[in-house]
Amino acid sequence: TRIAAFTQRLRDNYGQRFPDYWSLWRWSIANKEYFWRELWDFCGIIGEAGERTLVDGHLMPGAKWFPDAQLNFAENLLQQHRGDGDALVFWNEQGVRRRLSRDALRQDVARAQQAPRDAGVQAGDRVASILPNIPEAAIAMLGATSLGATWSSSSPDFGVQGVLDRFTQIAPKVLFAVNGYFYNGKFVDTRDKVRAIAARLPGLERLVWVEYIADHPVETGAVGMAEVLWRKFLANTATEPSFERFPFDHPLVIVYS
Repeated sequence: TRIAAFTQRLRDNYGQRFPDYWSLWRWSIANKEYFWRELWDFCGIIGEAGERTLVDGHLMPGAKWFPDAQLNFAENLLQQHRGDGDALVFWNEQGVRRRLSRDALRQDVARAQQAPRDAGVQAGDRVASILPNIPEAAIAMLGATSLGATWSSSSPDFGVQGVLDRFTQIAPKVLFAVNGYFYNGKFVDTRDKVRAIAARLPGLERLVWVEYIADHPVETGAVGMAEVLWRKFLANTATEPSFERFPFDHPLVIVYS
């Protein structure tokens, strides 16, 4: 197992023996800097770890992990895995199946990266979605975070006010949304709801429609901003994503409780 291989690494490097999981756990807490530096190297994290592992580790909040590090989340997910093996396997309740290989995912992410870059998305901007668990959600997230944008999402079954309570706090520049979804065999149309949300989001510049339900097409141009269909938004020739690296504590995702 991976944990057995990691434990062997610690034995070789530190002369430590771990007869069980809990002995490893206790050592990891007593030797936080060594443990996490070893884990960075063992997992093959892409990026520059820097010299320091932990600063002010006795503070909570206030501890700083890898304060000199530079890395990109999407790069670490995409660069280490290539080929025609499955990256995403999707199967919805209607029986629709889709498979995306690792190479196909990289190509889709390259286009999903170039499109928001052309739309002016920069590091620190927020990109949000109202999408179910479909491949486009993962592709859009990886495209956005590869640029250093901060990703956030909301379920398409939330009401207008529920989404606004979340997204008005973060003022996304781009919003990805679905035209509808299935629940318990029934189609739920989200087009009017999404437009009501988009119209009230400050600073929103682009609404990207994923036509998940093909027989309920979206007529773009109904709200006072640039609307575009997913397939047109990604209609560029990018084939390989590029990655800018950011500090270890660069905001990646905004979630809500």
